[in-house]
Amino acid sequence: MASPARRNCLLLVLLGALALSGCARPVGDFGRAEADPVHDRLMPLAGTARASLAGEPVSAFNLSDQEREMRDRIWRYLVAPHAFDWFGASIVELQRTRLLPVSGKGPRIDRYYDWLHRQSFASSRTRYARIGDDVTVDIEMMPSAFASICAVLEVDRQRGVAANGLADLDEATRRDAAARQAENDTQIDWFTAAVRNRYESYSYALDHLLVETPHQEAVRVNGLLSELAADLEQAERGDFCAGGGAAFNDGAAAEIPSRELTPRQPALKGS
Repeated sequence: MASPARRNCLLLVLLGALALSGCARPVGDFGRAEADPVHDRLMPLAGTARASLAGEPVSAFNLSDQEREMRDRIWRYLVAPHAFDWFGASIVELQRTRLLPVSGKGPRIDRYYDWLHRQSFASSRTRYARIGDDVTVDIEMMPSAFASICAVLEVDRQRGVAANGLADLDEATRRDAAARQAENDTQIDWFTAAVRNRYESYSYALDHLLVETPHQEAVRVNGLLSELAADLEQAERGDFCAGGGAAFNDGAAAEIPSRELTPRQPALKGS
């Protein structure tokens, strides 16, 4: 257990960093992160201090090109600026900069549907189309995310070979190597949990729209969710180096519970 002085120091670090943060990470075109001194330097510096005081693995190593690329690639799955705060972008930013530890518990899966429900779309079809568009982007970006994770796994393998093979390597460097691998593992697990949360959020939204405003467009969205389910299954297996994405699964998409109408129910018409 941390000493009172250590807890007080940790509290001061958190309070100061929270005052600095104020909002989620700024984004530019296409939802990409924008460079920002507060979010890219000051908050990570405070977050590293917080993590160290909390006894979490903290490496003094510089990020490799592959590690930096992976963090940039997976970031879009952790937040959803196109749907505003349905993924709790502010909390994600605090976790990204280590001002808060990464939590294994994702945001509520009803937030995405709630956001869709509140929007004044011109027709019922548009809500389904929006889910389809969001799922499609997730699927299309998955191969590059998988490839970046695979590259980091190889870096960690090479790092481990070097650390174990150099007899005169100092202990501090070995600790940094182990801490960096732990940090990378946390990032990868976070990505996988985020993809699971996105899939469940989309599924929740589709199920509720089927009751609220039935429409034949649901069939297309359901098919896209089957593709995303294949990516999710691959990620949860830790199989990031098989090419990445559903396109590398020999066309076999994982099955999901059917949402098709039974023969006794009337066919859906445009609403």
